[in-house]
Amino acid sequence: MSKLPEDKPVLVTCGLPYANGKAHIGHLRTYIPADIYVRSLKKRGKEVTFICGSDTHGTPVVVNAEELKMTPKELVGIYHKHFYEIFRSVGVTFDAFGTTDDPENHNRTLDIVNRLIDKGYVYPKVIEIAYCPACDRFLPDRYVAGVCPHCGQNARGDECDQGCGKHLEPGELKDPACTICRGPAQYKEQEHFFFKLSGFKDFLLEHLEHLEGTSNARNYALGWVKQELTDWCITRTLEWGVKFPGHDDLVVYVWVDAPIGYIAFTEQWAKANNESWEKFWKGDCPIVHFIGGDIIYHHCIFWPAMLKGADYSQPWAVVSSGMVKIEDKKFSKSRGYVVWVQEDYLDHGFHADLLRYYLISYTSHTKEVNFSWKVFQERINTELVAVLGNFLYRSLLFDFKNFGEIPAGKISPEVMEKIKSIIDEVTVAMEEFEFKKAIDTAMSLASFGNSYFQSNEPWKLIKENREACAEVLANCMQIAKALILLFEPTLPEKMEVAWKQIGMNSDVHTAGYEEALVPVNAGTTLSNPSILFDKIEDAKIEEMTAISNERIRKAFAKEAGISEEEPAVVPLKDQITYEDFSKVDIRVGKILTAEKIKKSKKLLKLMVDVGEPKPRQIVAGLADYYQPEELVGKVVNVLVNLQPAKLCGVESQGMLLAADAGERVSLLTPDKEMKPGSIVR
Repeated sequence: MSKLPEDKPVLVTCGLPYANGKAHIGHLRTYIPADIYVRSLKKRGKEVTFICGSDTHGTPVVVNAEELKMTPKELVGIYHKHFYEIFRSVGVTFDAFGTTDDPENHNRTLDIVNRLIDKGYVYPKVIEIAYCPACDRFLPDRYVAGVCPHCGQNARGDECDQGCGKHLEPGELKDPACTICRGPAQYKEQEHFFFKLSGFKDFLLEHLEHLEGTSNARNYALGWVKQELTDWCITRTLEWGVKFPGHDDLVVYVWVDAPIGYIAFTEQWAKANNESWEKFWKGDCPIVHFIGGDIIYHHCIFWPAMLKGADYSQPWAVVSSGMVKIEDKKFSKSRGYVVWVQEDYLDHGFHADLLRYYLISYTSHTKEVNFSWKVFQERINTELVAVLGNFLYRSLLFDFKNFGEIPAGKISPEVMEKIKSIIDEVTVAMEEFEFKKAIDTAMSLASFGNSYFQSNEPWKLIKENREACAEVLANCMQIAKALILLFEPTLPEKMEVAWKQIGMNSDVHTAGYEEALVPVNAGTTLSNPSILFDKIEDAKIEEMTAISNERIRKAFAKEAGISEEEPAVVPLKDQITYEDFSKVDIRVGKILTAEKIKKSKKLLKLMVDVGEPKPRQIVAGLADYYQPEELVGKVVNVLVNLQPAKLCGVESQGMLLAADAGERVSLLTPDKEMKPGSIVR
């Protein structure tokens, strides 16, 4: 892994939130680590520009606006302000935060598209587009739903969101239906414009080999590029968006103008600060993109190819986060597995810094974060309260009560060496985008501080040797100073308070890591410290869990078509005859092996013994509910006379039977020991 160039400014961007709905914790999985990274770079003396903005075009915005009976511009205005305020409330501070409907983005998009046209990278082509005869309109992207041609799962017009996750081009869906009137759609011919993505394969292979960031982004993109790259339709039949040059009936596809927003927002920053945007986008200053794992394809394949074709600079790194689960279930707004930042977190009095800590410390950046109120409570109480907060408060309180100032005393070489080594380790971890490792390393200094305080027993020394006690406390203040600087990127508001508590008058946000190695000033007056982190009580967690459970219950009832007054029982299907049932062949099976399917987030490939000479290969949508190792050895019920089907390119020769309660799924198993192949009647 290469280091950032020492003498060049850095541009850091975050994937743009859609300005069509409220901010939830899933959003913050990207923005908080990016903000922590930026603050850490500044602590190292780096010149960093941090930009983002609202994604305002595309069908999700238009669909929501139509449902709310307002214009897209009105909807965008509401949610652009919402995200701006939410980001500020959780300590994420951008140098520029624009919208993709700003004039700068329209102009920059047209510049890039025209460059691609002039260089022969864009061409017209007549294709079949889904059309709704009832609504009398063409159906781009999320206006149409159907069946994925690759894996057979239900999918929306631009992405197989329920199955393999692959980007879908207009006209690819099978059995298209209008998402507005729910009626069947048909395919009609219309002229659109395509970007010659297929011509950039060799470039992309080389670009990805040298791309810095997280390996999940690089490897995922390489996997797709090594397969056949198809040209990319970059126009849509919409009124809202950036008009395609010379065609008022078409707009540029949102995944063209949205990333160009990075350039437009850099221009806005440059204009406001008398700076140059070209040093990043036409020069060699590094660009670091922070994105969610669901948009790797766009940022590592489409985006660099477009930039290359239009003679712009390439990103230096792409940092892709893992997704977020809620209470160990797949994140789903429709099923109630969501935590809204404002009403579920901030409005209940939880401090933003606690959430920042939880999201960065829970696991590696590329892995899934599970947000659980109980686990949240445990992590805050056992780490921030019991370790970091405990050391800072006990040291400061003892010092204040017995000296009222930072006492004179030699700072131990061991303490200074420990601080230096921790800073070095944190710096390396941040360079490698290993944020959990960085925060765990910083927390180890707090553990060291607690051990140092405890082993030196200042409560005894103050009675026996005041000078020795003063030296111990001076060292504790040195450790405290280092901890505050190390934790400021993650806990900016709390560490600002702590900085003042140790008598510092400078700005903790601009103070660098090197300040941690400057000895504390003896004689600095201390005030009576306050507790930085309060313990989260069980009653509060029970309250939040009850709110979460009620949301899930209501979502399940709505999904099942049950009114609030009725019990949540799913309506029965139409009756069948015994003759109908007798056609079904169900056998007892034993799962021999289970593994994930690379191209799918939901599917597992199983080998199941159903009493035949050879085991059967079965594809099951169980990845959200079971780990593969949990399934091996399970005795299950298998529908064996189901016609074989291919899911994500893998043939499935049967179906496992399971109970589905909406929020959970449980495989049906015999209650007594049964041999594989036993008939289920």
